[in-house]
Amino acid sequence: MTSPAARPASPGRRTLALGVFLPVVVFETGLGAILPVVALTAVDLGADVATAGVVVALLAVGQILGDVPAGAIAARFGDRRAMLGASIAAVVALTAAALAPSVVVLGLSLLALGAINAVFMLARHSYLTETTPVMRRARMLSTLGGLQRVGTFIGPFVGAGVIHLSGLRGVYWLAVGTSVVTAVIVALVPDVDHRRPAGPRVPTWHVLRDHRQVLWTLGLGVLMVGAVRGSRQIVLPLWSEHLGLAPATTSIVFGIAGAVDMLLFYPAGRLMDRRGRLWTAIPSMLVLGAGFVALPFTTGFGSITVVAMVIGLGNGMGAGILMTLGADVAPPTSRAQFLGLWRLCQDAGGAAGPLLVAGGAALGSLAAGIWVVGGVGVASAGVLARWAPRWSVHASGATRRRAREAGLLD
Repeated sequence: MTSPAARPASPGRRTLALGVFLPVVVFETGLGAILPVVALTAVDLGADVATAGVVVALLAVGQILGDVPAGAIAARFGDRRAMLGASIAAVVALTAAALAPSVVVLGLSLLALGAINAVFMLARHSYLTETTPVMRRARMLSTLGGLQRVGTFIGPFVGAGVIHLSGLRGVYWLAVGTSVVTAVIVALVPDVDHRRPAGPRVPTWHVLRDHRQVLWTLGLGVLMVGAVRGSRQIVLPLWSEHLGLAPATTSIVFGIAGAVDMLLFYPAGRLMDRRGRLWTAIPSMLVLGAGFVALPFTTGFGSITVVAMVIGLGNGMGAGILMTLGADVAPPTSRAQFLGLWRLCQDAGGAAGPLLVAGGAALGSLAAGIWVVGGVGVASAGVLARWAPRWSVHASGATRRRAREAGLLD
């Protein structure tokens, strides 16, 4: 049990708002603005449709490749310095993308941007984990995840206005600007005096060796949740196209689902803090799974919109759950390295989910691919229910009471 003197200082609301939450919204707005135009930029540079799809995927590939190094960087330089460095590096990568003369340069820029985003995400996750009181942890991390979604949601709308005024490349310059603003905010806001436990830095492979059990068990649930969440970005557009809906109509459906998704992040975090992590984790994955199973039965705009709202509701119910569980089980002496491995499970799942859907479509049944992902969602609820109580004392009210009785909690 941690003594009061050893506990890190808790950041005030102003420090959190200016030092963590505001940079998240600004940074993610820039990234959200470029996401819809990456494929169009690749085509404009001479790529065919298949190559453009590969270029789009490089952003996710870069994030996966950057997850583990991100933990080592944050452990070595500190969370806030890692956030600042990532913001500055993003300016360089986005400038290269804005000026890219070829598809190769664009692809390499996006690959680097994905790795940079991994550092930024890991650093803010680790920072909040270390500085936030444990009984408010879920609220803070679900707010972090919710604001990330807010930025990603409004980014395309801001980007559309920039495209109208200055053309396709203008969106990248918008993202350069948001990265500069992010760096300035992080640099100017005073840091919280939080101290990592004393001792030498632990190599990442030692962390993997020492915590392989939690990564193999609860980490499997994280991978499955990531797969279901990652599939949301592809199933709605693909099924809308299958139904013959116009692209503009598909965008409306997607936007409605995103709006529902953003409504629940703070209530979800509050419920996790009060009742335990499983109170949102299990309902979230069951609702998501049910939405995926129901999607192939839709026949038009009305029905697909209802199901899209169910999917958004399920995803919103679980806002911040993976970051919160990761914070619960991360070892204090190697927190950043462990969270890098944790996020690798999450991001690998996020990349695998769309492949399941695409595999079903390639075999001649898009519906079958969607149903498989729905089944993964239901199964992930079972995995979380089985393993979260073993590794997190905050899994439920019962596990928290037992931990308190054993003297593991104040």
